[in-house]
Amino acid sequence: MVTKRLSIGLGGVIALFASMTAMAEGGAAERLLWEAAQQGSAAQVREALEHGADLASTNRYGGTALIPAAERGHVETVNLLIAAGIDVNHVNNLHWTALLEAILLGNGGVSHTAIVRALIQGGADVNLADGDGVTPLSHARQRGYKDIEALLVRAGARE
Repeated sequence: MVTKRLSIGLGGVIALFASMTAMAEGGAAERLLWEAAQQGSAAQVREALEHGADLASTNRYGGTALIPAAERGHVETVNLLIAAGIDVNHVNNLHWTALLEAILLGNGGVSHTAIVRALIQGGADVNLADGDGVTPLSHARQRGYKDIEALLVRAGARE
């Protein structure tokens, strides 16, 4: 008997986990939206939206698809979700918004800076603090994210 070994690698395991997570979190269009947002697939986000995905659907952390897209640095996906009308100020169970996640879990680089800019332009409340009362500006300053700090200050952020 010949047995073939399947090797999907870490990337495949991550994609499989994201897919399984998305399937557990809603209907078909929402599952597609969640998988696409997590993986940064703009084409699949468009497809999910065309199939009526509910932008208010949440995952087990109480967050919308915008939050993991912002955290993972998926600029085009974030822009599509904002243009589609997703709530940019939605607060998840950790008391974080997409803006906070882009700062707290991002790296302060070009992608996360572009996401912060897009969120601000999309109406994000730059003074909406986390559950401990720490503002996005304070988090950006603590991490030394000068470009993000400048964007927040120009948008009226306070500590």
